[in-house]
Amino acid sequence: MPVLVDIDADDHHLLSRAPGHAAAWQSPRNRSECLDIGLINNMPDAALMSTERQLFDLLEAAAGNLVVRMHFYTMETTPRSDWGRDYVRRYYRSTDDLLMGSLDGIIVTGAEPKAARLLEEPYWTNLAQVMDWATENTISAVYSCLAVHGAVLHMDGVERHKLPDKCIGVFAQTKVNDHPLMCDIPATIKTPHARWNEVKETELADCGYTVLTKSAATGVDCFVKQQKKSLFVHFQGHPEYDTQSLLGEFRRDIGRFLRGENDVCPTIPRGYFGTAAEALVTDYRRRALADRSAECFASFPADQLASGLRNAWHPAARRIYRNWLLYMASRRADRSKPLAITQGRRTRPGQAAA
Repeated sequence: MPVLVDIDADDHHLLSRAPGHAAAWQSPRNRSECLDIGLINNMPDAALMSTERQLFDLLEAAAGNLVVRMHFYTMETTPRSDWGRDYVRRYYRSTDDLLMGSLDGIIVTGAEPKAARLLEEPYWTNLAQVMDWATENTISAVYSCLAVHGAVLHMDGVERHKLPDKCIGVFAQTKVNDHPLMCDIPATIKTPHARWNEVKETELADCGYTVLTKSAATGVDCFVKQQKKSLFVHFQGHPEYDTQSLLGEFRRDIGRFLRGENDVCPTIPRGYFGTAAEALVTDYRRRALADRSAECFASFPADQLASGLRNAWHPAARRIYRNWLLYMASRRADRSKPLAITQGRRTRPGQAAA
């Protein structure tokens, strides 16, 4: 079944592709057949369209026989260039519109940290409003990377902790709990990570969170908690990343280092490159440390590094998101069942009376 993108609230125009890409107009036979999913995209301008595409493709691969309708939202307090403001104005709604309705689910992306404390981020008030709204107006909400740290801080006061080095690479994660989201998930899966901060398993457990996947290298990966009416799902990693996402992030970071915008030479992503590419990127990083100049950036071996990359995480990512969609569809079906009167007590069909 298709994933549709609703970009016109008045005419209910639906796209079969993400907003910035080639599209065909479509409409489901019955709009009530759709799972309505909101994407609150806080990524910086350079990653706006790639994030749309990654999540669109992942949901399309996961949907199976379900019809999914995506709605794009932006927080107006997220810093953007003139191009970025124009792009979200054309294709996105404000989260002010989001707060006036309800959706089956939302996905809230992370953002590059700009402040030492999350409470000082320019969009913090808007983000907190979205999270409070989601507890009452969604069946489930997914948070990734920095949005995870914002969610646990706002909902339960769990603070993030600065890592000594950036956690970046593709890491094996162990499944540690049974849960509907983990149905048919192997005992070990791989997930990309790219972050400077983490939340601790012990602190999450003290606040009632259930960890689903973790590893010694990255700590907690996926964890969940019921927040009022909504199941909050948290990914410290990036299961939605495409094959070259970490390569692009490493290239961006080393460019900043060579231009003097950052004093730390970036860590090479772990578990990501093959043997030959690992040697190539190690040699390049050594040269970058010796010749810290903008000219050195021109010799970054992007094509050679990209040629041998392999995506080892998407099968598990598709299955997890498939389980997420099925969870919401099941919960919505349960809520829509008519109530019956049995000995003075309301029950749903198939539910035993007490």
